[in-house]
Amino acid sequence: MRSDSQQTGRRRRGGRRHTGGRRDSTTTTTSRAPAKKPGFFQRLLAFFTGKPAAKSSARAAAPATTSRNRNGVDSQARPQSEPRTARKPELVEVTSPKVYVGNLSFDAVESDLVDLFAGVGSVQNAEIVSHRETQKSKGFAFVTLASVDEAKRAVVELHDKEFMGRRLVISGAKTSDVRDSR
Repeated sequence: MRSDSQQTGRRRRGGRRHTGGRRDSTTTTTSRAPAKKPGFFQRLLAFFTGKPAAKSSARAAAPATTSRNRNGVDSQARPQSEPRTARKPELVEVTSPKVYVGNLSFDAVESDLVDLFAGVGSVQNAEIVSHRETQKSKGFAFVTLASVDEAKRAVVELHDKEFMGRRLVISGAKTSDVRDSR
């Protein structure tokens, strides 16, 4: 026979009682962290800027939402943020016969690029950049043409042109001196 304490629930490690059932899924409790006093760096920044230090943390100020994971335990969700905006690609001036081809279809191969750029000029080399381990395309490539004039013509004629279901981004390839100046 069980004693009265065993019928109400068994003790688990750590002293918590196990009741055997799950919590009711209709009740949710949201606990907010108490407002924290500003830390050293916030006080230091407030001293130099002349603005008073914020007394509540950003986490406490953001609306918190709770949801249940698959085990029925409440978990704090991230506050809703504004959606990402598409970033315009950086167009680089053409100073060499090598051009960058971006937003390339993952199904494209080098021969497709040679055929595409053959209408603009003579292609010396076409190289699709792929992942080192999986060998899958990263979605961009570099094409070397015969002259700088042909590369400039390729940017004018082929930039924003639809190719294999995607709009290409074509610009001058960044050389080492362009990358160093950033």
